[in-house]
Amino acid sequence: MKYDDDVKRRLKRVEGQIRGVLKMMEEEQSCKDVVSQISAVRSAADKAIAYIVAVNLEQCILDEKAAGRDTSKIVQQAVDLLVKSR
Repeated sequence: MKYDDDVKRRLKRVEGQIRGVLKMMEEEQSCKDVVSQISAVRSAADKAIAYIVAVNLEQCILDEKAAGRDTSKIVQQAVDLLVKSR
């Protein structure tokens, strides 16, 4: 799968958030603030996962339909990936 610039930007943002959390910890900021930022990181990572699965699913469905094959297995694999990621 070719990953587009949008997903790369999302992950770079997550990377920056992680660096920010580490800095907060080094500065001994409050637990509440650190946990809040980690929650934001998790949310951003979840959105990146969903985006990657959705884009891949769309392409796989188009490929399977073009080949005249059933798409239900591919949809189930995508659902399994999303469930596993949580």
